[in-house]
Amino acid sequence: MSAAFHDWMKTIQAGMEQDMGDYLPAADAVLGKLHEAMRYALLGGGKRVRPLLVYAAGALFGADAAVLSRAAAAVEMIHAYSLVHDDMPCMDDDALRRGKPTVHVAYDEATALLVGDALQSQAFLVLADAASAALPAPRLAAMLRLLAHASGSAGMCGGQAIDLDSVGLSLTLEQLERMHQLKTGALLRASVVLGALAGKDLGEAETAALNDYARAIGLAFQVVDDVLDATADSATLGKTAGKDAADNKPTYVSILGLEPSRVLAEKLRLDAHAALAPFGDKALRLRELADLIVQRKA
Repeated sequence: MSAAFHDWMKTIQAGMEQDMGDYLPAADAVLGKLHEAMRYALLGGGKRVRPLLVYAAGALFGADAAVLSRAAAAVEMIHAYSLVHDDMPCMDDDALRRGKPTVHVAYDEATALLVGDALQSQAFLVLADAASAALPAPRLAAMLRLLAHASGSAGMCGGQAIDLDSVGLSLTLEQLERMHQLKTGALLRASVVLGALAGKDLGEAETAALNDYARAIGLAFQVVDDVLDATADSATLGKTAGKDAADNKPTYVSILGLEPSRVLAEKLRLDAHAALAPFGDKALRLRELADLIVQRKA
């Protein structure tokens, strides 16, 4: 990781922390417990991969910074809500997230349920308020539709449903890939395309190239997650290590093995680089994010 990329990433992460705090209700506002728990779930941790992808894709087309801020915050709010619900006892039942107690542990199950619901609604409110001279209404509507599609039964929620139904089952590699294209890949793709749309209406070739990139990094992200779940400890991960194996969930490691999974992640990294060739040097940050996704240790 170059010093320039590290500095860029830290700048985006710090800016997002400030912006997302501004886009949330204050902790001492009416309904203080709910608003405090929303802030607990969203702020103060996380790699912010999705906001970084939004900003990196926005750099391709000179997108307005204010629009990127709202698009990045919206997609991260959807991601955070999914983690809050995913950690609940009725789903993955985990007590640790980003190195601290999960929301239902720190507060209670009912509050965690409402936090997820409220963060999802807040995401669309934040993005809807991105309307400006830099973002025509038809393009904003397309961005809202994209985020909704990626979040729902045809995207993230659908993938989560498949994941829950697959516990204890033997999936083929194709079935596993399909699950993760929805569960993880759909929101990562939305991040990339939202950032690009913040700058311009996309042509067919541009959309195809970004989709190829997003597909590669979406699968790579999950492959690396599976490798880390099998090899890293909880302190490093900030969440419970080895949980997939303990819960008898199908993973890339359980199907392919550890070393072939690492080889696959590297192939997907190279596929992501190849997809960005039409954009030249403007895609530098997207290429570096592909590297980060595959080479990360947590």
